[in-house]
Amino acid sequence: MSKATRLFIILGGFFIANTLLAEFIGVKIFSLEATLGFDPFDWTILGVSGLGFNLTAGVLIWPVVFVMTDIINEYYGGRGVRLLSYLAIGLVCYSFVMIYGAIHLSPNDWWQNLSGQSSGIKDMSLSYNAVFGQGLWIIIGSMVAFLVGQVLDVVVFQSIKAKTGESKVWLRATGSTLVSQLVDSYLVLLIAFYIGSDWELVRVLAIGSMNYIYKFVVAVILTPVIYLAHHFIDEYLGDDLADEMKANASMTTLN
Repeated sequence: MSKATRLFIILGGFFIANTLLAEFIGVKIFSLEATLGFDPFDWTILGVSGLGFNLTAGVLIWPVVFVMTDIINEYYGGRGVRLLSYLAIGLVCYSFVMIYGAIHLSPNDWWQNLSGQSSGIKDMSLSYNAVFGQGLWIIIGSMVAFLVGQVLDVVVFQSIKAKTGESKVWLRATGSTLVSQLVDSYLVLLIAFYIGSDWELVRVLAIGSMNYIYKFVVAVILTPVIYLAHHFIDEYLGDDLADEMKANASMTTLN
């Protein structure tokens, strides 16, 4: 197995694993301020008050997914990113189908009513269904936003690279992530809650703005990780192979 193939399998596996994890842990809403030991913010955006960084746990992983997107884009081009994105979506959909099937299995009486009493859970089946049974519109919104974000990330990344060449890695990596996350932050909420739950548009936009502020800051903070990843990958591949792969990646079409 060649180094390029082995690297693609490793990067692809990590990309898909994080995509799946982000979907499953995203059912939990947490307070970023409380987690960090601060008092919750009370911001007002677009006339919507009481806004703070109350985020889904999935946001802890999604920035990693988009960093992985940029790294894969750098060495394997848009074709590699699209292949892994479609595969990830297919596996996520498959996982949710299996989960919904499991939800509708008849629970064992002992497991449902007695097994969780020591931890204060009176109905294990109800808790299981509540955690794993995400709403259909949330799933649809997340998947659509993910695919659109991935396409935008690839296009912006390669467009910047075409103009700047091999220099300014930070610009194409962070810039493409900021653009794709801007769309992702609003699109998922518009589909899941404006269309799916009849939320007011202004509230969706206000919450989307808070989510994007968080993602913007994280994307900037993670910029050095891109350079660190490039360093280790270039050392693993060797300069000649790394340069060849980057050149070929830039030549792959986005159509």
